[in-house]
Amino acid sequence: MYAVIETGGKQYRVTEGDSIFVEKLNVAEGETVTFDNVLLVSTGDKVSVGNPTVAGAKVTAKVVEQGKGKKIIVFKYKPKKNYRKKSGHRQPYTKLVIEKIEA
Repeated sequence: MYAVIETGGKQYRVTEGDSIFVEKLNVAEGETVTFDNVLLVSTGDKVSVGNPTVAGAKVTAKVVEQGKGKKIIVFKYKPKKNYRKKSGHRQPYTKLVIEKIEA
């Protein structure tokens, strides 16, 4: 059994027991999150596709940690003009463990 959920402007294919990294959610560690934006649910041989979401379907997940990703370097420059600008960025994320898929 798997489902496709939408959160943070992205779509994720999840099954029970999966751990996924999503865009940062304002939820404390140890709490549970319920996703109602379920776009597709597959239960073995039956596939339910939503229009745009599947009615009555929910995915429950537990927040494991809040963190930041690897640092990426952003470097801008203009040749021959002595303009250089270096900055870094670390994208915040939330790590989830999928507990239950209700169809």
